[in-house]
Amino acid sequence: MNEERLQGVVLFSGGVGGAKLVDGFARLEPRCRLDVIGNTGDDVEQHGLWVSPDLDIVTYTLAGIVDDAKGWGIKGDTFRTLEYLKRLGEDTWMNLGDLDLATHIHRTKQRRAGVRPTIIAAEIAQQLGVRNARVMPPTDDFLQTIVETDEGAMNFQYYYLKTRCGPEPRDVWFDGADTARATPEVLDAIRSAELIVLAPSNPLASIGPILAVREVRDTLASAFSFRVAVSPLVGGQSLKGPSDRMMRAKGFSSDAIGVAKYYDGLIDAILIDEADREHQAELEAMGLKVRVTRTVMKSKEDRVRLAGEIAEWATPEC
Repeated sequence: MNEERLQGVVLFSGGVGGAKLVDGFARLEPRCRLDVIGNTGDDVEQHGLWVSPDLDIVTYTLAGIVDDAKGWGIKGDTFRTLEYLKRLGEDTWMNLGDLDLATHIHRTKQRRAGVRPTIIAAEIAQQLGVRNARVMPPTDDFLQTIVETDEGAMNFQYYYLKTRCGPEPRDVWFDGADTARATPEVLDAIRSAELIVLAPSNPLASIGPILAVREVRDTLASAFSFRVAVSPLVGGQSLKGPSDRMMRAKGFSSDAIGVAKYYDGLIDAILIDEADREHQAELEAMGLKVRVTRTVMKSKEDRVRLAGEIAEWATPEC
């Protein structure tokens, strides 16, 4: 790949899985212009602070400070504040480290001052030393993923962390999607991109909220760029989290076919793992270009390899 062949890349990303691929693209040489549209459907107010888990995972990863062992949070962080909050009787189901709390304190202060979330995200990334990518929310408006379960409706973070995905999901919907407006920065990024990648994140809980913003979905649907999804499901199962169970709850099969159908009309191609080679012919019959490769990213080398494969695959189309 050279700079003249591919310059503008947009990734739709959730947290841990998406951040790995974002990191892979950020490490490609020469650098391409990289815009990350991150999930804010997981955002939640906790201890009076506004927390944006997925945006922070992506930002910490790009800044080189993420805790690689966990895939989230800041490496070397401590949890003394949380321990004391628990002693005071607070419900501490969300594991927020002491350094991580500084991000949430700053974000909350800025939000209360009326600063746009887009500007806040950009400023946090800049202050943490991110120079090779923009990290953006899809909207500056309220947007939240709600999981309907046998035990009632709950925010995805509560479902994921507090209940440990215990209750069976029955439906997923996006509170605020009817009125949320896409930001001009996001729409400009999609329109000017040469390559758009839907990262291997939970299609419903991570990519779904982004696509629920109507202007984002419509602009992606009409984009002239090469649009490719990386299936997060391997052998019909999630590598992490409840993607497979949530897909079935919405009436989609928990495999690459279900992922492709969920993204119908929004992608030109799909990357699937070697374990799912059996689905290649059916995916191609759906009109998609298909690449079979190793999609599991266990190392930084895997991240760069996968990003490079996608970039090289896309360049003839750009």
